[in-house]
Amino acid sequence: MKLQEYTESKYNFEECMKCTVCTAYCPVLQVNPLYPGPKQAGPDGERLRLKDPYFFNYALKYCMNCKRCEVSCPSGVKVADLIQSARIRYDRSKPKLRDRILASTDFMGTLARPFAPVVNGVTGLGVTKAVLDATMKIDRKRSFPKYSGRSFEAWLRRHEEEQAAFPEQVSYFHGCYVNYNYPQLGKDLVKVLNALAVGVRLLDKEKCCGIAMITNGMSEQAAKHARHNVAVIGKAAAEGRKVVTTSSTCTLTLRDEYPNLLGVENAVVRDSLLMATRYVFERLERGATLRFKPGFHKKVAYHTPCHMERLGWGIFSEKLLKMIPGVEFTLLDSACCGIAGTYGFKKENYAASQAIGAPLFEQIRSINPDVVACDCETCKWQIEMSTGYTVANPISILAEALE
Repeated sequence: MKLQEYTESKYNFEECMKCTVCTAYCPVLQVNPLYPGPKQAGPDGERLRLKDPYFFNYALKYCMNCKRCEVSCPSGVKVADLIQSARIRYDRSKPKLRDRILASTDFMGTLARPFAPVVNGVTGLGVTKAVLDATMKIDRKRSFPKYSGRSFEAWLRRHEEEQAAFPEQVSYFHGCYVNYNYPQLGKDLVKVLNALAVGVRLLDKEKCCGIAMITNGMSEQAAKHARHNVAVIGKAAAEGRKVVTTSSTCTLTLRDEYPNLLGVENAVVRDSLLMATRYVFERLERGATLRFKPGFHKKVAYHTPCHMERLGWGIFSEKLLKMIPGVEFTLLDSACCGIAGTYGFKKENYAASQAIGAPLFEQIRSINPDVVACDCETCKWQIEMSTGYTVANPISILAEALE
């Protein structure tokens, strides 16, 4: 199916019974009166838009695409997909320079990496934040993620021979965050999988999953990335390898957003894509073993990212963390942190972003954990900036606990 080809039944909005459960669960509607809410923006609005595109409401830009409406819908209506597809079809506004920069993660990472110390220092300055606030409407109170001077891809290429020696192999869709910002997460995954006698390989020149492009009005560019990624993942799958990921948002995008929003079919590769926590947990369930440090202890509070809830895979991260001897585990309440990728960087969204996350931040402070566990990199940025607590991927906590 080509981009922007849609049918009435694709998102099954006919099944909406107007119960307004999605409205009650929408985090944006609680703090932003400009947003009409998921029922009106999704199923109700779609009926009108199909009659006349005039009924498209530009306030749909306030939707965070967190998918909480879809998780809560008793009829299984793809509410968030209805909203995002309407933006793709009917929004004629051009992305701002700010939006293009925020969405071009591969490009910006490639530019920043060779000069990482300088870039990190400059973007952390108050004067830089003030200029970006005044000229590009990136809120001055937002902290930027740091760049790494060395990419994860370069590191793993130096270890290709030793990884190839393992009897079993997986490919790793690392995403922009691991490659440009935090290679240590990728190294932690390699450590864990090697302990399970599994080697890790790179995909053949993966591209950004494209979610930031989708939400910033660059769906055509996102579709190009999607077609490329499906091809390289398909190559790995054809060679008999699973493809593991460490980002819940990348995983949801690769599995669901490609066909649902971009019209890029991925049926041949969808079942080959797994979150690393699920992959590791299932191996342990089948009898594999890991050796843990004696005396390891850590108080861990786990935040299930919204996109992880939509996948239904938070249970694997939760159970995996509970398997680690010495982990004192707390499952945080189901809540949105408020950042939604690039959404919380924008000046017009910043106040709402922080208000949405406030209950989660307060619960973290009340528990006072040693670390917050989370499978989403942008949740990590939001929670660390807003609470001061360290946030780590469950895979990193597992790697730290290993002998």
